[in-house]
Amino acid sequence: MRIALLGGTGDIGEGLALRWAYHTDHDVVIGSRDPDAAHEAADAYRETVAQHGRETKVTGFENAMAADRADVVVLAVPPYHVADTVDAVAESLDEDDVLVTPATGIKRDESGFHYHPPGAGSVTALVAEAAPESVPVVGAFHNLAAGRLSDLDADLGIDTLVVADDEDAKDVVSGIAEDIDGLRALDAGGLANAAEIESLTPLLINVAQNNDGLHDLGVQFR
Repeated sequence: MRIALLGGTGDIGEGLALRWAYHTDHDVVIGSRDPDAAHEAADAYRETVAQHGRETKVTGFENAMAADRADVVVLAVPPYHVADTVDAVAESLDEDDVLVTPATGIKRDESGFHYHPPGAGSVTALVAEAAPESVPVVGAFHNLAAGRLSDLDADLGIDTLVVADDEDAKDVVSGIAEDIDGLRALDAGGLANAAEIESLTPLLINVAQNNDGLHDLGVQFR
């Protein structure tokens, strides 16, 4: 399967790209508004994986070209860019593709980080509104620590919650999530449940920042 990470030069994009490149045989495509940045990131990720003893294929393209080459398209962009990014690549998407969003709205004040959803109710809902009607949207990878993902020497042992209204698309994303060693995908229902999942992210950041040794914490349900 070919996975495109739009905005894959950022932290969460890097972490997911490295894990899929290292743990799986999926083709990983890095997307960016700047194709040169995408090429440079792809080269860097490929080198990191090679340093850990595995040769892999990671390529880089402008976002629309990356999406056109993919079966699964991950919007690894900040929440305020998701709608514009979907609009920019919409013509590259078709009904056989799956669109994935890990973004969550967050604001910060002197007390810490807080959930800040858009008017649609969640970033996942915002993506669903922006996506072509025939393209299924899945919310996943919201609560993962980018630093932990990017450290290929780190064991994960964490869960990711997956929401979608299209069960086949949910199964696809759960499958590629569990292809990463130490990552378990849990079904959290339909897209209407996305806000509850997204709101966990600022909580985890606050816990990580206020407790020693929990910088790259994750969640595991038992």
